[in-house]
Amino acid sequence: MNFAVSYAAGFLDSARNDSYDTGNLFMKRAAIFYWLVGIAIAAIAIGAAFYLDDTVWHFVQQHQNPTLRNLMRNVSRFGDWPAHVVLGLLLLGIAWWRGSKRWTRIFLSMLLAMAIAGVAGHVIKRTVPRARPSVKSELRWGGPRFSTKYHSFPSGHVGASTAFFGILIFARRRIGLACLSIPILIGFSRMYIGAHYLSDVVCAAVLGFFCAAIIARFFFPQSASPQAIVGN
Repeated sequence: MNFAVSYAAGFLDSARNDSYDTGNLFMKRAAIFYWLVGIAIAAIAIGAAFYLDDTVWHFVQQHQNPTLRNLMRNVSRFGDWPAHVVLGLLLLGIAWWRGSKRWTRIFLSMLLAMAIAGVAGHVIKRTVPRARPSVKSELRWGGPRFSTKYHSFPSGHVGASTAFFGILIFARRRIGLACLSIPILIGFSRMYIGAHYLSDVVCAAVLGFFCAAIIARFFFPQSASPQAIVGN
């Protein structure tokens, strides 16, 4: 009798473990599938952005407005890394002062993701120099690597801002999705004032989100895990 009970219990445990392993494997494969879909979408978006560069540039130039241009300049200034650093340090200080370990980790990871995206973007700018749209030059790619006139690709403002606020997508999903409107607005402002092409903005956004995903994987392993990505 005891043998039968032990055998039945062992069989049930084995079945539960097999079911868990099967479910876990399915979730991981599904997560990989979603990541591959995301990469494919990013590649398509980048390709479309390069294709539409001139069209969008001419459209923006045909709809210039002095008042809106001044507004976009101010929005663009908010995308500067010092503004994000000040905001991040201020929020980090408040979270630490209030004793919130969760938000302290969030704001710290936001600053770190922004720093990595900023460094990566700066390296790309010097490695792949591209003339800004406002530069009247037939040489669109190449040129002086230390001249900011040839630092169009990718947009440092958008990359840093996307990485900064992109962390929130993994840490606080709803807040993060709402905050992504900020780098989108910054990207539009950069195009409107003639600092970047559409492809500069899109590639920077992809770079920034990639940096945010890497940092989130270390700071928030549960939120950035394959199960969480698929489940949410």
